[in-house]
Amino acid sequence: MKLVLLACLAAVAAAAPQFDASRPIVLVLRDDRQDNGDGNFNFAFEADNGIYEERSGSIGSLGQSNMQGSFRFPLPDGTFAELRYVADENGFRPESAMLPTPHPLPAHAQEQIRFAEEQRALGVVFE
Repeated sequence: MKLVLLACLAAVAAAAPQFDASRPIVLVLRDDRQDNGDGNFNFAFEADNGIYEERSGSIGSLGQSNMQGSFRFPLPDGTFAELRYVADENGFRPESAMLPTPHPLPAHAQEQIRFAEEQRALGVVFE
């Protein structure tokens, strides 16, 4: 009987979560939440490793949830990625330096646009 009890204790000890020193412990510095129950809310979260998020919302003119906010998180090189956004009747509109941007138009395309604007200003109409 003692052997069975000892085996059970050994199994429980082996199954216990182990501390992993390679994974840092992250402390929550701020966690504020406010929900009025009518569609209006505020949320803010911050951790000691630089992760941050804030969001606020309200009822939109078409009955949807309008939201605006931002979030930030650390990148492997030590810098931070940050994004601000608005989501409302006009869709989701993010703003961030980390978002890709389109390539510039080639010179010949810019010349065609300039030429078309000149023609339009002179009253030339193509059918």
